Amino acid sequence: MITKEKVLEALSQVQEPDLGKDLVTLNMVEDIKIDGKNVSFTVILTTPACPLKDMIEKACINAIKMMVDQEAIISINLTAKVKSNRQDNRIVLPGVKNVIVVASGKGGVGKSTIAVNLALGLAQEGAKVGLLDADIHGPSIPIMLGIRGERPMMQQVNGKNMIVPIERFGIKAMSIGLLIDEKQAVIWRGPQVSSALKQFISEVNWGELDYLVVDMPPGTGDVQLTMVQTVPVTGAVIVSTPQAVAASDARKAIIMFKQNPINVPILGIVENMAYFTPAELPENKYYIFGKGGAREMAEQFEIPFLGEMPLIAHVRESGDAGTPSMISDDAPSKEALMNIATRVAQQISIRNANLPQTKVVEMQR
Repeated sequence: MITKEKVLEALSQVQEPDLGKDLVTLNMVEDIKIDGKNVSFTVILTTPACPLKDMIEKACINAIKMMVDQEAIISINLTAKVKSNRQDNRIVLPGVKNVIVVASGKGGVGKSTIAVNLALGLAQEGAKVGLLDADIHGPSIPIMLGIRGERPMMQQVNGKNMIVPIERFGIKAMSIGLLIDEKQAVIWRGPQVSSALKQFISEVNWGELDYLVVDMPPGTGDVQLTMVQTVPVTGAVIVSTPQAVAASDARKAIIMFKQNPINVPILGIVENMAYFTPAELPENKYYIFGKGGAREMAEQFEIPFLGEMPLIAHVRESGDAGTPSMISDDAPSKEALMNIATRVAQQISIRNANLPQTKVVEMQR
């Protein structure tokens, strides 16, 4: 006879590959129902973008058939609940589970392109996602999301006036470019920039989010320090191109996040514009900017390599047109971008399971 106890015992032999523990210990199994040979239950994954869900499903079926009943008819409902490892104090961004900063050591490496498509990729997998443009001097999110000229509304939340982010392609977005005339230059000193960033964090009604993706300005200055001192950052994604100059500057960004007292985990590094493949020669790869600089850096710092993003004209064209590659089913770059998004989600799950709680960085003056 098939019993709930036998099913749980079998599932206790199924390991979650990323977290290194079994599904029962991790409380990932719920709603076990048994009717004769019919067995149904729910497996709660740590993220909708889990790249190993098919493997987990097969492992569950095999475990029950081998340890309980070979003739069992098994129905598994795979769902997801994004977890957070934040400290209980949720005064800042109270409804946001994970904050991902997308950073680079220098400009021009495609950081904003990666940030936008990362946010969209996570949303397409079923997560609730926000996108904050923290590049005050060079905001590009309004153009890339096709929301130029739109102005956010205001609403009262618990007696306080809050900015309502613009919703586009299933994500919530906020940028200084939505508040000022795009013909104007933001000529602000560091303290003014930091103040504006804090306002976008504390005075925008982000609501409930699984992930808030933050497009950071290049470098290692005021905005980066303000961010980690204001927001509990779950982890950083570093974007670089292969050439030595970009890799050298990306190395500085990695060192900044890793050094005391900042200690923000590096979720991984993306190598953008890794190679060029002409449409008429699909088997050829031309390494215009060099080869493997970001991958070598990942090995040097022992951080995950999240993937290569080839140099594809459609990525630039779709960004300029306000319709990012991730929302186009036939975009040649979509698979590579989605792979990066799923790996980021995977690394966040590992980070939350194995590292100390996320908290705001406290620095001595």
